Amino acid sequence: MKAFRSLRILISTSRTATTPRCKPHLTHTFLRRFYSAQPNLDEPTSVNGDEPTGDSVFDSSQYSIPGTEDSSKKQKQPNWDKGYRERVQRELFPEEKGKSKSTEEDSSEEEDESIDRSRILAKALLEAALDSADDELGEGEVREEDQKSLNVGIIGPPNAGKSSLTNFMVGTKVAAASRKTNTTTHEVLGVLTKGDTQVCFFDTPGLMLKKSGYGYKDIKARVQNAWTSVDLFDVLIVMFDVHRHLTCPDSRVVRLITYMGEEANPKQKRILCMNKVDLVEKKKDLLKVAEEFQDLPAYERYFMISGLKGSGVKDLSQYLMDQAVKKPWEEDPFTMSEEVMKNISLEVVRERLLDHVHQEVPYGVEHRLVDWREQRDGSLRIEQHLITPKLSQRKILVGKGGAKIGRIGIEANEELRRIMNRKVHLILKVLLK
Repeated sequence: MKAFRSLRILISTSRTATTPRCKPHLTHTFLRRFYSAQPNLDEPTSVNGDEPTGDSVFDSSQYSIPGTEDSSKKQKQPNWDKGYRERVQRELFPEEKGKSKSTEEDSSEEEDESIDRSRILAKALLEAALDSADDELGEGEVREEDQKSLNVGIIGPPNAGKSSLTNFMVGTKVAAASRKTNTTTHEVLGVLTKGDTQVCFFDTPGLMLKKSGYGYKDIKARVQNAWTSVDLFDVLIVMFDVHRHLTCPDSRVVRLITYMGEEANPKQKRILCMNKVDLVEKKKDLLKVAEEFQDLPAYERYFMISGLKGSGVKDLSQYLMDQAVKKPWEEDPFTMSEEVMKNISLEVVRERLLDHVHQEVPYGVEHRLVDWREQRDGSLRIEQHLITPKLSQRKILVGKGGAKIGRIGIEANEELRRIMNRKVHLILKVLLK
């Protein structure tokens, strides 16, 4: 048998050596099919595994984004972008801003009147420096006994514009704002301080009521948390999209407005805000909507506003300032706390995620803040992980060659630099759960 096998091998080799190769592509096709049958070597890394591949990681140090100057040498400077706050000052408090300018000009003229006046001023400053530290007040500081505060909660159906109003009132982006529903997944805090008054805004997730009169059960219990905190605010703003109510009314929204306006809370003032009035062409229709809900006793005032463009927000802010009571401030009026900045970093990335990733993919992503570190040069290092439950969702989020996660990271990093007024080193990693 061994001799027979060796004879067959010799015959087959002699034939292949003498016969011409008429179809060379068959060999390549076979090899290509064999190669395609190999397992995928670029498997995503789990959360507890090794480092992920390069395409699924965005590192801002690899991109040249024009940022702000080094803030390590700056002391007692706001850690937010002044451009955002100037917009609020211009829209909500134009008169007071003009008065401040005139007082500065008057003070500069008075200082140039005589040398004796400057000596008197220097003596007064010296005496003030010798006083106790508790009596010293810096710029923008108010004595605790003179401070007034107010907690304002903003509730309403999804996509009513609650986050846009919060960002406009505060003067900086603290909550993610998107056209998609259920953008806000948890309670977001925004602080507005003017003079001796501080107003804390709490942006809540969208609420709805079923036909039975009870709220929907959410898997993450975010709506339940919003309902439990309704009675904890000093002033409650119930907001809805008046343009959508006129074009395509929703019975669930009407049910929510009616439910919140039927029973008055003696410890809380409630107001009804009709948002997105800039989209309504016939302004007479707004009066019809106001008449529809005018018989609800719990609402003290009605406001027609545009949270995105600022129409009518000045009257709303003045009303809230008047409702403030004497109470010590809960937040620092000069700088944002680290907890607030951490939340802003998550909200900015989430907003870009909703802008560039569609359908159900962004809602299934688990978003984590992994690292928050102050660097020696004054910059800030932020590392966040985006964890997807499916491999297909991970591929969509990463994009071809990491293009999608790179675009999300570049826009988010640039926005964070403007908001925090400092250099930010953002790192995003897409992982598989």
